Amino acid sequence: MTTDMMQLEEDTLKLDAIKDMFFIFEIDSEDYGVEVANVKEIISMPKITKVPQLPAFIEGIINLRGDLIGVLDVRKRFGKIPKEYDEETCIVVIVYNQYTLGLIVDNVKAALTIPAENVAPPPSAKINSYNQFIRNIGKVGDGVKLLLDLERFLEQ
Repeated sequence: MTTDMMQLEEDTLKLDAIKDMFFIFEIDSEDYGVEVANVKEIISMPKITKVPQLPAFIEGIINLRGDLIGVLDVRKRFGKIPKEYDEETCIVVIVYNQYTLGLIVDNVKAALTIPAENVAPPPSAKINSYNQFIRNIGKVGDGVKLLLDLERFLEQ
């Protein structure tokens, strides 16, 4: 077996291990999730440099160990009332396609495995103004986790 084939097999096993895992965070007492494969790291709130003439939900940029990362406030992106950042507020750094972006969230919860049989598409009726960003709903115990559609969330 060649080195490339062994690496491909190892990468496939890693992807299978995290396939049904979601990183859960909270916005306004609601639980949201993104695929663990897209989460690079979680950081505490650094100083954010404002950039003029950006949409209101984009807070600015940060210097993350030499890399400039755009940062957006998920609460504002959803059209929710902004709140003062506190000690639980943090940034979830995600990588999606060619984007590396920081998502400001109220707090982080956990990484959860949500088996495919417990994941369903959202109701067809618009529940609220940000339903467009929800790809699926994960059923966990008696609760639900709203699973983001990163493509729509980042590109619209």
